[in-house]
Amino acid sequence: MTGATPDLTDCDREPIHIPGSIQPHGVMIVAEPTTLRVTHVAGDAATLLGLADWQGKMLGDILGGALAERLVALSRPGGGAAFLGHVEGPDVTLDASGHRSGDHLIIELEPVSVTTPTIMLMGEVEATAARFERTPTLEALCDLAAVEFRRITGFDRVMIYRFLAGGAGAVLAEDKAEHLVSFLNHHFPGSDIPQQARALYVRNLIRTIPDISYAAAPLAPAWQDADPLDMSDCVLRSVSPIHLQYLKNMGVAASASISIVRDGVLWGLIACHHDTPRHLPYDIRAACRSLAASLARQIRAKEEGQAYRERLLLRSLEDELVGAFERHGPNPDALAKDIGDLKRLLAANGVAVVTAEGIKTAGDCPTKPQIRALAAWAQARDAPLTTTSELASEFEPAAEFQALASGLIALVMSSTEPFVILWFRAEEVEVVNWAGNPHKAVVGKPGESLTPRTSFEAWRETVRGRARPWSLPEIETAGRLRAALLGVRQNQKLRELNHQLADSIKDKETLLEQKEVLLREANHRVQNSLQLVSSFLGLQARSLEDARLRAPLDEARRRLHAVGLVHRRLYRADQIETIELARYIEELISDILETMGPEWAQQLSLDLSPVSIPTDRAVILGLILTELVINTNKYAYGGAPGQLSVTLEQHLSSFRLIVADQGAGKPGAHEGFGTRMVTAMVQQLSGVLEQFDNQPGLRTVLTAPVEGRQTNR
Repeated sequence: MTGATPDLTDCDREPIHIPGSIQPHGVMIVAEPTTLRVTHVAGDAATLLGLADWQGKMLGDILGGALAERLVALSRPGGGAAFLGHVEGPDVTLDASGHRSGDHLIIELEPVSVTTPTIMLMGEVEATAARFERTPTLEALCDLAAVEFRRITGFDRVMIYRFLAGGAGAVLAEDKAEHLVSFLNHHFPGSDIPQQARALYVRNLIRTIPDISYAAAPLAPAWQDADPLDMSDCVLRSVSPIHLQYLKNMGVAASASISIVRDGVLWGLIACHHDTPRHLPYDIRAACRSLAASLARQIRAKEEGQAYRERLLLRSLEDELVGAFERHGPNPDALAKDIGDLKRLLAANGVAVVTAEGIKTAGDCPTKPQIRALAAWAQARDAPLTTTSELASEFEPAAEFQALASGLIALVMSSTEPFVILWFRAEEVEVVNWAGNPHKAVVGKPGESLTPRTSFEAWRETVRGRARPWSLPEIETAGRLRAALLGVRQNQKLRELNHQLADSIKDKETLLEQKEVLLREANHRVQNSLQLVSSFLGLQARSLEDARLRAPLDEARRRLHAVGLVHRRLYRADQIETIELARYIEELISDILETMGPEWAQQLSLDLSPVSIPTDRAVILGLILTELVINTNKYAYGGAPGQLSVTLEQHLSSFRLIVADQGAGKPGAHEGFGTRMVTAMVQQLSGVLEQFDNQPGLRTVLTAPVEGRQTNR
């Protein structure tokens, strides 16, 4: 720190868990876990244990064979901390406890004090825990806890100290000797308890200093390992010199701190002070640990009970508001009707609803231009919910109206349009009593070690720009209200969309009726025209005696029949954009074979998978299939009936149509009208037509995309 200004964070970096020494009222023994051979000792082992020479000794030799089994269990990794029992020294009985720290086994021994018998102490703890349960409020619980912990520990002063937001702490309850100055309701700055000390309070629930004027007893021999011995869990661990000086400045001769841990978080401390040296023996510490756990449970129960009652009240008000919104809608006019209830919902001094149409207010609020600027700031934060009890520290222009609005909850209902609800809480000027000036918590000059503050006289500070903080149930209620409002707006929009949809459906039904009339008329005319052409072709065919001349006319009639069948299928179907290909092929083949003779029906084999295909492509496919069947009749069997199989299958986005016979096989090369027509139509389908030997007969395979031309990737 040479040449640097003292920094409070230096206290946070002090390695208080590795001091390398202990408080001298006890003895610490360090041993190897596997062999139980003693490697280091700290404290007056000669006086307390009568152990002048411990070099090379085993723990069992020093502590006695009765503790051997417990030491073996403790020596295993994860063995945890344990009370081992009593060890008799030359002049005093010692409490022995141990734990494992890394690769080392640590045994701590402290003199046994004359205390209440254990069975009686346990009874007192149970009775006190029962009294904790019967307290009606958190305040009453803390008052009783201060009295009971002072009675059990015998200290001159016991304080229930709670950590506040920002790191500072406050004394909620106190029981003390009459001659002492009271610290009740006084605040202490966060720097009084550094961060690493708070972490140890969670890990090691009780910290005692029987005499703050002690001279530290170092480990012997001097520690040589690369890593210092971690003494985080040691009761005898030596204390930071800064903290010892801090206690001296308070006029304290002995202290004890008992952690209040709620849900794994340090809620506060039971701080004990005494004017003269005072040792807190193991059994009293164990009772305090048990009682502190009971106190933490009751603190949680009291806080949760209070929050539950608050949630119930808020939920009933919330339900009334949401019911009104559902009846009237969450529009500005409807919100204006219930704006008084909005203000009462969160116990606010004022509320404002900001929309594009204007600003509606109730209670004490800033001016409308200030409200509009505040709403714009809340929207710009891109957060649906903004809460603060010190608005000016986050939105500087709020300093102009902090008397009216130091607390704010902002609900952004829409990010695309102005729709924000703002609740305001007025400034509450607070006079905070500090135990000494918090701005001089740690002092020191450049190049010197830091020292704690020396004054704990009451120091008053007036705090401005703060409002009463919003509680967690209030913030939860605001979030639920936003969700409910959005739900009402969404339902309103859904109803509007349903009306629009109903109108659209009605219009569509009218169009469909008109379309059906047109289709019926068009079908009638098309069918008449096709029938007329087919009749003309039939008359012409019957007038010809030469079968070779009649054959082309019969083929033309079949082609017209295929087109007519597609048209009839379209007219009957609800979906005119696509057609079910398998059903269409089955009907088409049946009609074609009827024109070829009833004996063909016995020769037909169909294997058709369901494939939906656009109507325009179905027409082309029907004409191709007609040509293939005609070719089978003409070339495979010379007009006589024969085996005919038609297969339809789909693979991914393509389909395959297979027409196979067992006739004469592939005919010779010819380029008739039918062949040219099939080639052209296959190209229209962007497909491929292949012919294979069916052994015997011919197998013709058409492969094409279902929806149209496929792009190459």
